[in-house]
Amino acid sequence: MTTAEPSPSRHVALEEFLATDPHAFGARYEIVDGLVVHAMAQSPAHDRVVRRLADALERAIDPDGPCREVNSDTPVRLADGGSVDASRRLNVRFPDVMVRDCSEPYDAATVASGALLVVEVTSEGTIDADTTIKRRLYARAGIPTYLIVYFDKDWETISEVEELRLDWSGVRYAPYQVHRDALVLTQPVSLAVTFTDLQRRLPRQ
Repeated sequence: MTTAEPSPSRHVALEEFLATDPHAFGARYEIVDGLVVHAMAQSPAHDRVVRRLADALERAIDPDGPCREVNSDTPVRLADGGSVDASRRLNVRFPDVMVRDCSEPYDAATVASGALLVVEVTSEGTIDADTTIKRRLYARAGIPTYLIVYFDKDWETISEVEELRLDWSGVRYAPYQVHRDALVLTQPVSLAVTFTDLQRRLPRQ
C-alpha cells in the first residue's frame, strides 16, 4: 500500500477505531502510531501481481484441510506504538495479501493472531516501509511467514520474492529463502506459481 503525506490533524485512538467501521477513515488508508495516512493509487503492475497471487493462494487451499481464507487489503491491527498519548499508539496496516486461520470470524482488532502469512508487493513509495517497519510489526505480531515481492528497476517485472520466517525468538524474522523465477511454498499452503503467471496480462479477446 503506497502512502501519501498524512494530515497532521487526524489521530485515532484504539477506542475510536474499535467503535467505528474501519473503512470510515477513508477508502484507502493506514494508521501509523495513531495517525491516519491516506494512500495513493497503485500501479497496474502492482495491482495485477496482488490479484494473481491472492488467486493462486486461494486455489492452493486444501478444501479438506484446516479452515484457511485469503484476504487482500483488509485492516489488521498490529502492536501499539510506545507513546504515552493514547491517540498516538494505534497501528493498523492493510497487507496486500494475507492468509489466515478462518476458524474464528474476521475481526480487524484481533485478526493478526490468526494470520499465517502476509505479503507486501513493493512499490517505489513503500519499499522502505515494507522491508523495515512492516517487517518488525508483522514479526512482533507473531505472523509465521512474511513474503516481500520485489520488482526490477522498471517496476513492471518481478525480480525476486523474499520469504522470511520467525526465528527462535518468535518476534523477529530471519531470511528463509529467496525465490527466483517461481514462488514455491510449503506452508501455510502448498503452492508453486511462476513469476510469469503472477505478472501476466490476460490475453485479448
